[in-house]
Amino acid sequence: MSNLERFLVGGLVILVLLAAAVIIITPRLKPSSPTTEEPVALGETETYTARVVEILDEGTVDLGDGRTQPYQRLLLRVENGPLAGQEVEVEEGTVNIINSERLFRPGDRVFLQRVASPNGDRFYISDFVRTAPLFWIGVLFLGLVLLIGRGSGLRSLTGTLFSLVVVFFFILPQIVKGRDPVTVSIIGSTVLLAVSTYLVYGWNSKAHAAVIGMLVSLILTGLLAWLFVGWTRLTGMSAEESAYLVLELGADLNFRGLVLGGIIIGALGVLDDICIGQSSAIFELANANRTLSWQQLFRRSLNIGRDHIAAMVNTLLLAYVGASLPLMLVFTIYQEPLWQRVNREPIAEEIVRTLVGSVGLVLAVPITSLFASWLARWEIKKAG
Repeated sequence: MSNLERFLVGGLVILVLLAAAVIIITPRLKPSSPTTEEPVALGETETYTARVVEILDEGTVDLGDGRTQPYQRLLLRVENGPLAGQEVEVEEGTVNIINSERLFRPGDRVFLQRVASPNGDRFYISDFVRTAPLFWIGVLFLGLVLLIGRGSGLRSLTGTLFSLVVVFFFILPQIVKGRDPVTVSIIGSTVLLAVSTYLVYGWNSKAHAAVIGMLVSLILTGLLAWLFVGWTRLTGMSAEESAYLVLELGADLNFRGLVLGGIIIGALGVLDDICIGQSSAIFELANANRTLSWQQLFRRSLNIGRDHIAAMVNTLLLAYVGASLPLMLVFTIYQEPLWQRVNREPIAEEIVRTLVGSVGLVLAVPITSLFASWLARWEIKKAG
C-alpha cells in the first residue's frame, strides 16, 4: 500500500469519524425550549422530527370481514421547528393501514407530519427516523472494503462514488429537464462504466477489452429494450411513483423511456462483473500458455463464460423478483388465469426487464471474449 493510498484511507477514516461525531452530537445541541408556533397555510405540510414519550393507549381495531389490525395512541415530543419542545398526541392504525412491525415504543424517533386543515392542524407519523442505522451500516461497508480491499477497495469506492455522481447529477437532472431517458441513460452509463473500470483496473488491454465489451453489450441491450418495450406496449405508468411524477413534471414525461433507462442502468452492475471476469480469464490463459492463438483463447473462454452466464442470469432474475416480491404476492393472492396475469403491466414489465437484461448478459460473454482474445494475442506479439 503506497503512502498516497495510506493518506487517502486515513483521510477517509477521519471523515467517517467526524461524520459520526456530527450525527451523534448535533441532536443534543438543539434547543429543547419551545419556540413561538408559526401558522401553516391550509393544505400545506411541514415535517419535524419527534420522539415517542409515552404510549397512551393501544389495542386492535375491526377492519370488517373478521380482520383486525393494531392501533396506538401516542404522546410525542417535537424536537425541531416552531413546535420544538411541545407535546402532541397522534393516533396510529385508526386512519391508516399498519401491522405489528409499525408499532412504536417509547424513545423511538419519528418523522412527524403537520397538515393544516379548516378544523385545525392534524398530526400523523410518516415514518421512523433511520439515519443512525443507515449511517453505521455505511461505515461497516466502507471499513470492510478498505480493510480487505486496501488500494483496490479505495479505487472501487471512488468509482462507486463517481457512478452515484453521474446518476444523481447528470442522468436524473437531464430526464427532469425533458431529455430522452434512453439517450441520457446510455450516455451516462457509458461514462460511468469507462471511468469506473479504468479507475479500478488501470489503463491496460484487459480494461480496454472489458470496456469495449460492456459498451457494445449495453448498446445491444438498449436496442432490445426499445424493441420489446414498444412491442409489448408498456406505458411505464404501472408504478405508484408515476402518479407523483405526473403531478410534479406533467404527463409529457417519457414514462416508456424511464422503463428503458431503468433496464439499461439495471444491467450495468452485472455487465461489469461479466465483462471484467471474461477479460481477466482470457489474459490469464494467454499468460499461462503464450502459444495459444486468439481462436483457441476465444473457445476456451467460452467454457468459462457458460458457467458465468448461468450464475449471472439467475442472479439478475432473483434480484428483479426480490425487488418486486410484494407485487408478485399480490398477483398470487388474486386468482386469475396465468395468461391474464402475465399480461398485467407490472408483471409484463418485470418479465421484459429480466429477459432483456439476461439477453444482454449472454451477448456480453462472446463479445468481450472476442475483443479480449484479439488484444491478448496482440500483447503477446508486441512483447515478443
